[in-house]
Amino acid sequence: MTSYISHTTVDCANAYELSEWWKPVLGYVDLDGDPNLPGHEECMIRDPETGHQVLFIEVPEAKTVKNRVHFDLRPRERTRDEEIDWLIEYGATPVADHRGIHGPGSGWMTFADPEGNEFCVVRSPAELAAQA
Repeated sequence: MTSYISHTTVDCANAYELSEWWKPVLGYVDLDGDPNLPGHEECMIRDPETGHQVLFIEVPEAKTVKNRVHFDLRPRERTRDEEIDWLIEYGATPVADHRGIHGPGSGWMTFADPEGNEFCVVRSPAELAAQA
């Protein structure tokens, strides 16, 4: 018998603020019936197209080391570099630039969200198709 991923959980200090920060990055919306309000210790958001859910849950300890699991984001409508520029303007913190390490047009950029959780941005589907 197999299992499936119900949702992805992100430990954090402020569930509401972090869920609000991630909604425009991912294009996610509040989960129907979830009390996603300031001060709430658990806030769930979901992808309106796929239904994938991300739960932000408050924990007492601070993040201290690199994430062992992280999001790799593929832009839907912009190029990778346009998405990178938007994320920097939006307030994501650049961590490492790995663009071009495997040749022109390859690679990714690593960022941190407002609580220091790492995530990466890779090339868009259109960029992958153009390279093929």
